[in-house]
This record gives sequence, structure tokens and C-alpha cells, in this order.
Amino acid sequence: MTTPAQPQGSSEPLLKVDGLVKHFPIKKGLLQRQVAAVQAVDGLTFDVRPGETLGVVGESGCGKSTMGRLITRLLEPSSGRVEFEGTDITHLNTAKMRPLRRDVQMIFQDPYSSLNPRHTIGTIVGAPFKLQGVKPEGGVKKTVQEMLERVGLNPEHYNRYPHEFSGGQRQRIGIARALALRPKLVVADEPVSALDVSIQAQVVNLLDDLQDELGLTYVIIAHDLSVIRHVSDRIAVMYLGKIVELADRKDLYSTPMHPYTKALLSAVPVPDPKRRGTKSERILLRGDVPSPIDPPSGCRFHTRCWKATAVCTTKEPPLIPLASGHQVACHHPESAEDQAPEDTELLSAARDAIEVVTVVAKAEETAAEPAAPAVAAGESSDKQTSDKQTSDKQDPPEK
Repeated sequence: MTTPAQPQGSSEPLLKVDGLVKHFPIKKGLLQRQVAAVQAVDGLTFDVRPGETLGVVGESGCGKSTMGRLITRLLEPSSGRVEFEGTDITHLNTAKMRPLRRDVQMIFQDPYSSLNPRHTIGTIVGAPFKLQGVKPEGGVKKTVQEMLERVGLNPEHYNRYPHEFSGGQRQRIGIARALALRPKLVVADEPVSALDVSIQAQVVNLLDDLQDELGLTYVIIAHDLSVIRHVSDRIAVMYLGKIVELADRKDLYSTPMHPYTKALLSAVPVPDPKRRGTKSERILLRGDVPSPIDPPSGCRFHTRCWKATAVCTTKEPPLIPLASGHQVACHHPESAEDQAPEDTELLSAARDAIEVVTVVAKAEETAAEPAAPAVAAGESSDKQTSDKQTSDKQDPPEK
């Protein structure tokens, strides 16, 4: 990933999010009384600087996509504050948000459902000009054709329909539509997860090139840690509606501090021929992610954490900097000073929270077979073990 267009230390944030909350009410009965709420996003605070890429990762259902729709104002926040270029846009109505749509755009996850099948590609990519009343030099058609060529499509595709294109081509059309008006901030909601693996690298490299060419700022949401590592300057790790770790890309991958981040990174295979025959450990989190309708008290990860103590069940850890540019929300971080040294007795659930699997990469089998795909921590352990792997159960590491 290239360095941001402006020095990160001196530039004012392009986007500032403070205490962002979104609860979806659950109503029942004839009177539709609210009986509960889905706490999809529950108190996010971060900023995005001009020219950088912020990656957001986490398991399915942690609130990543909801967060993306909140900062683009496709959803109304329950509380909190969203600022764009110093302007509070948290509760702007549709009419007042329309001028800002030129500067804040979104790339959606599913290229098949995000394009209207009844409209031609020219109409789809040219729609932003019509909605904003913009008349570019040379006309809309010429500008749209230039944008199609910029994203790797043929300008002659102007009059074709979405069903005539593959998934990768449709995602390029979505990118062209999002970038038609040269926005400043682009939120990409898992832009490659619906594409074939062979096409994912092409789309990721296209986004990278367009950022350099057009001076874009990205917030990229994904569950693939390999993709995030390639494109991001900083990475935020989410769990059950909250950010548990926010750090520079190199720091996060080299010294993860939150146990959940460590578990996620342990599931990423390293396809390095030089490491054949070496041992590596995978942390398999047991149990399911708790329901966002009734999340655990205190630290939300304590039900699946092997370091959880009594303080984790009662006191919610704040997201604070434990190292330069490295923020963590944990009472017992991995590679930093313990924030609650007086609390040393592990919870009974913590002793059985994980299973550590030792994986030996055999040179002859690794050379003959392709690398196994990454499986996020918390998913079925059957996907993470194979005939060429040897498993050895160990006791959970003590705090």
C-alpha cells in the first residue's frame, strides 16, 4: 500500500466518528411495543485521515457493514457524532446530504444486486451526474466512457446491460459509478468477497491504483485478513459492535495485543516455501459469538477469551493507547503491560475457551497441494484441520 497523500501527523482528519451507536428495535404485539434491540454498533470512536486507507475486520455479524452505512449516512445513527471535513453530518436530512454525496460514496458487497438490471451501464454510471446536476466537459457519455476505460472495461460497453457481464466486471461497474464524481471518501463494503479468488487480486489492485491516481481516502470493510493487510494503512478490529484494537498495519500483524486479534491472525495460513517443515499454532475459539440482542456484560469477548478474569465480566475495557499509535480495549493485553494485575484468577470458562492446534507444514505435501483457504477464528474446526495436519491439544496459556 502506498503512503497517504498527506502526512498523517499534520493533516486534519477527513472523517471523525465519536461514540457512534446504532440499535435496531425489536417490536412485538398489536401495539408494536419495543421489547429489545439489536445492538449492531455500540460506541465506535475513530478517525480517517486524508489519503489513507482504514481497514475494518471482524467476524460476520460484528457490525462492520452497519458502521459503513452509518458513516455514509445511508442509516440514521441512534446516537453519537459523525463529522466530515469538520461538518457535523450525523442527522442531516436527505436534501442537506445531497451535496455531500459528491464527496462520500460507497461500493457495495454484491455486484449482482447493486446494479439495476433494467438500466444500461451508461445510465447506471451516468446517474450521479444527473442526480447532482453536474454537466462535465465533453458531455456525460464521454465522461462515463472514460471512467469505464479507467476501471478496465471497454468504452463500447456503454449500451450493454448488467446481465451481460461477469461478477468481476459488474464490481468494476460499481466502482466506476462510485468514483464518477471524484469523491473524497469511499467506503467499500467487502468489495471482493463475492468474487472468485482469481479476480479478487485484480479488483484490489485496481482500487489501489485508483487511490494513487485520484487521491482517494478509503474505509475498506472485509473479513479476509490477507486482503486487509495488502490495502490498509491502519486496521480496526471489531467484535460484537465494538472496536477492540486499532493499530498501524505492521504493528497489528507483528505484535497483536488483543486476544481476539491474536486468534484471528493465527487462522491465516502463510504460503511461504521457506517455512516448510516448521510448526505453527492455530487458536480455535470455542463457542459461538454471543447475540447482539443481549451481549455479555463487561468485556464482550470474555465468554470466549482464555485470559478472562473477574474484572472482565464487570468492567468494560476502554479503547486506550498502550503503545505509539496502537489502541487496545483489553484488561489483559498480549504484548503490553497488564491493565489489571491484581486480578489473576482465571474464570472457569476461560480454561476451556480455546483449543491450540499445532500445525506442521510438510515439505513434500505442501509442494504437491495448494494452500488451504483461511478460516476465521470461531468457525468450524473441521475446516481448519486436514489429512496433512497433525493436531496436538495443549492446555490454554496462563495469563
